[in-house]
Amino acid sequence: NERSVAWGPLVVGDIRDRDALRRAMETHRPTAVIHFAALAYVGESVREPAEYYSTNVTGTIAVLDAARASSIENIIFSSSCATYGVPEALPVRETSSQNPISPYGRTKLIGEQIIGDYASAYGMKFAILRYFNACGADPDGELGEWHSPETHLVPRVLMAASGIIDAIEVFGTDYDTSDGTCVRDYIHVTDLARAHLKALMHLEGGGRSLAVNLGTGRGVSIKEIVKAVGRMTSRPVPAVFRSRRPGDPAELYADPGSAREHLGFVPELSDIDTIVRTAAPFFGLKTRPMKLPPVRAAAPVVARRVRDSGGDSSRAGQIR
Repeated sequence: NERSVAWGPLVVGDIRDRDALRRAMETHRPTAVIHFAALAYVGESVREPAEYYSTNVTGTIAVLDAARASSIENIIFSSSCATYGVPEALPVRETSSQNPISPYGRTKLIGEQIIGDYASAYGMKFAILRYFNACGADPDGELGEWHSPETHLVPRVLMAASGIIDAIEVFGTDYDTSDGTCVRDYIHVTDLARAHLKALMHLEGGGRSLAVNLGTGRGVSIKEIVKAVGRMTSRPVPAVFRSRRPGDPAELYADPGSAREHLGFVPELSDIDTIVRTAAPFFGLKTRPMKLPPVRAAAPVVARRVRDSGGDSSRAGQIR
């Protein structure tokens, strides 16, 4: 997705390539590292655990070592609610037990533990951000969600509405939820971007290391998403109902209080209609008009901070 990088230099490489990481950090001199790079398909992680442990665990160690070598102290880590596994109680809090049920979730938990050990031993600070269900698209229409294969629910429902796929498959209609389908916590990607900025400012402003959930605290069912897509696009959404998949919890949603308390982060675009409204155009769908709340874009804010600090845009270099 090189075309998705609209500002600043891009360095393309493998995060397990220690020499490439070292060169990138020496060249661009970042003041912090935001570590997104990972493999992130739960099902694939079950089939290919070696690749997941190599990329997500060994790669994280390589990133941390390169940061240490360049005297970078602040690390922001993209983690996941998958570290919790099947929750014992709702909402999920940062103090909830972390018992991941997939290799993907285990790699993220191991990454968190490694970062904590590095922070204790080497004087680093960290912000661990545990995403719930990321979705939506850039409100300005510049970037949208598209994976190959696409496994995420919101884009697949939109694909069914647009005819790209024949139907959305719904696994399980007999859960103990309001309509029998699974309930999850969906958070808009623009809100996630804002949360990363707030985490960066927290650390650079002298804040302490922390781990927080990034969610809304509200659960939305699969049927509610299907209805929202139909309502917003005025299109039918063909659906095929199948039996439950093993391991899927009936409900999973966050307690977002810690992110609000420590980072001042409150989602602004994460109601389901706004998520659908921003994502639909990337699947050739028109939606009912609605006014979106003004949200400050992430990249220009970072660029402005770099400029105001007396640096240049090359300090915002990235490696994927």
